[in-house]
Amino acid sequence: MQKIAFIILALVYFLNVFGQSPSFKTYMNPVIPGDHPDCTITKVGKDYYTTGSSFNVTPVIYHSTNMVHWEAIAQPVSASWMGFDDKPGGGCWGGHIVYYNGKWWDFFSRGNVMHFVKADKPEGPWSAPTKVNNPSTLPYGLGYDNSIFIDDNNKWYLVVKNGQPNGGIVELGSTGQPTGVVYDLKWLNPSPALPYSWAEGPVMWKYKGYYYYSFARDLSGGQKSMRSKTLTADQAAWEMMGDFFNESDPLKSGSLFSAPNHASNTVMIGDSTSWVIHPVYAKGEWKGQGRQGLLNQVRYNASGRPIADYPVNKSFTAPKLPSSGIPWMVPKSDNFSTAKLHPEWSSLGYTASGKNSLTERPGWLRLSPKSTIKGNTVTKYDGEHNYSLITRLDFAAKSNNDQAGLRLLRGDETKFVKLVSSLNAEGKKVIVFSFESTIHQVENTVGDTLWLKMVRVNHSITGYFSGDGNNWTQVGQPFDVSVIDSYSDFSSFTGTLQGLYVQGAGNAYFDLYIYRDAYTPILAECPANQFGTTKVSVGSGISVLDNIHNNDWALYAGVEFGNTDYKAAPDSVEFTASGITSGGKIEVWLDSIDSGIKVAECTIGNTGSWSTFKKFKAPVTAISGSHDVYLKFVGAGTAKLFQLKWMNFIKKSLPTTTSTGMGKPGDLSIYPNPAKDRISIYSGFPFNTVEIFSINGKMVFQERNEATQNSILNLHLDNGVYVLKVSSEKDVASSKLMIEL
Repeated sequence: MQKIAFIILALVYFLNVFGQSPSFKTYMNPVIPGDHPDCTITKVGKDYYTTGSSFNVTPVIYHSTNMVHWEAIAQPVSASWMGFDDKPGGGCWGGHIVYYNGKWWDFFSRGNVMHFVKADKPEGPWSAPTKVNNPSTLPYGLGYDNSIFIDDNNKWYLVVKNGQPNGGIVELGSTGQPTGVVYDLKWLNPSPALPYSWAEGPVMWKYKGYYYYSFARDLSGGQKSMRSKTLTADQAAWEMMGDFFNESDPLKSGSLFSAPNHASNTVMIGDSTSWVIHPVYAKGEWKGQGRQGLLNQVRYNASGRPIADYPVNKSFTAPKLPSSGIPWMVPKSDNFSTAKLHPEWSSLGYTASGKNSLTERPGWLRLSPKSTIKGNTVTKYDGEHNYSLITRLDFAAKSNNDQAGLRLLRGDETKFVKLVSSLNAEGKKVIVFSFESTIHQVENTVGDTLWLKMVRVNHSITGYFSGDGNNWTQVGQPFDVSVIDSYSDFSSFTGTLQGLYVQGAGNAYFDLYIYRDAYTPILAECPANQFGTTKVSVGSGISVLDNIHNNDWALYAGVEFGNTDYKAAPDSVEFTASGITSGGKIEVWLDSIDSGIKVAECTIGNTGSWSTFKKFKAPVTAISGSHDVYLKFVGAGTAKLFQLKWMNFIKKSLPTTTSTGMGKPGDLSIYPNPAKDRISIYSGFPFNTVEIFSINGKMVFQERNEATQNSILNLHLDNGVYVLKVSSEKDVASSKLMIEL
């Protein structure tokens, strides 16, 4: 499968450099789903970076090569920085990563005080925050929601906002501290009139010899711009250009995302097109997800006024840039096989160091409560309307206050959905599924090590548990979480979050985190990206993917098919569809249409009426790992082919490891994996023999010792795939080991 993955990435890269695949020619907003407020953007060579406010969770730097596909690469400020608060709204305001004089810098505000951190590369490691001194020549503080502008002569500036009437441009020196040269723009939004409300989030860029300065009005929306031939504080030199976004777009009234503002600076690519990243709340029932990251093209009219596309509900032409194999930005599955948490994970509020570990028990995330009265959560942004979270948990509760498992929370941290392992008032092991004052409990018949699954279908959340990750038991009834999804929090400003949670006195160990399980039905109305298709309601809170025509397509991102910790593989794929025509075919592609690998082709026939849905099935070729799944629709003529309600991959029956003892067979972790010459192994039972076999069954390593659950091995093996087996007189477990020198 490694070779297949390499071929996929190579093909994706080739087609995006020398001819875009259909799946990369267009995009639907948002490109960064979930809360991405106050975003900025920086272009360095062929790479693009964006970051912004974090408010509570630790800030994240995203990287892209085409501004459509983004990946989290760094957290510039550690959750253990004493400057954070451990409460909603206790994080960073603003944020701008830039490359200046051979160093990477990230400027941000905390508690209305500006700071910067530095690094030799954008992935870090990043320095501890340094406070930016307020220049005596500026009659107000440096404030917040600021950005960085680097001029053609390599001078750089902090573009400042503090309160409603105060804004300016502050020159920085080589140390990142102000030089004392300032341009006070107090005339832009004077008090008491305040013509632009807050005139917040100022950004700057240069175009055809002009300095452009753009700013947002306030949360109600609106973005303005002005320009000047010189960098000056003289009001007469600045020309007000008016609205930045195309407020006259005829599709504006029906747009899901309205009142865009707080936009980034623009960036220009090789074909001279300009682009902007900006955050916008969705309307109504999904506003609770926070300000999502949208991408739009900027065009200059004959008068030099920049006009950005309004974020209407349609497919936009993508920048002509290579994606370089970066998948669509949704929360990713994690096997916890690295030494540090992936930067996509954020700690919730200030978190002292040592409260999580990936090395104590290789292959598992150890999560510890912050105190006996305060739990600990690691989170990802909850950016989509349909997914199935899965984790494997090892947790020994001692009281009914001890809990560990999956958690979904509203940004203000007043409402939670929790699916946890715990004890009831009588001291019996239970699985608890709760929301507000409603608590569902079932007896835990599995033990301390078990599987948990939380499934979202729009506003409905359902909880399950399992002993093997295959056979699931529902816990109580689903919860309607509309009160979470529709809530806009203008105090802490944080959108909905999902993640892993522990509280009480004990440590929790998590073996994996799956975002979208291939073997849990996937709602067709919820693609991350699509071309040509739309959704139409069919009642009961469910819509269908409609207006499906020849060569239309839809993307379902981050689908997990199985890995070393989640033993699964697909046998077939099943579609629930309806139609009254001769139908057509659904081609299933991994990671890209045409340039990826087609793994299935399913024929959809006539069901008798548009309201009659039937299941259609097709075999699937071998798949493992996490992939973006593209459905390409193929049929004759120009008429609508069919409607699609669900997609579901059917799991193949796989042999399981057996045990005659009381250990935990299959509970075997190897770190690092892939490895070079030294590994740590952990088993759920004491073992006294370690054996390693080549792929053709030849034993290449054997070691016998006294019984232990942990061992460190020094190996001298060639590149390749091996099977490592540990055993005792009663138990045996094995796992794949990869050697990459």
